[in-house]
Amino acid sequence: MKHLLRVLALGCLMVSIPAWAEGTRIDIKEFMFGPKEVTIAVGTTVTWVNDDQTVHTLMETHKVFHSAALDTNDQFSYQFNTPGTYEYYCTLHPQMIGKIIVSAAK
Repeated sequence: MKHLLRVLALGCLMVSIPAWAEGTRIDIKEFMFGPKEVTIAVGTTVTWVNDDQTVHTLMETHKVFHSAALDTNDQFSYQFNTPGTYEYYCTLHPQMIGKIIVSAAK
């Protein structure tokens, strides 16, 4: 019984993974989005993580999504449920741009 409880406990630990691990991660670092362009399938969640020492934001050009101010280590996630091309930028540093291409094929 003790062995079974250990196996169950380990199984639970293995399941608790960060939410972004099931989707796509984009790092915000050195005033850039990396990768700058990503192609994903419909239903994928993208998580941006601010690795800079400066506050950044995200704004899709047609305001489909936007984040609050992201301080160091803060993150923002968005699930893409509609195919298309989504261009975004940092409202505080407009030279920072990125693109998400959402494919209908899974």
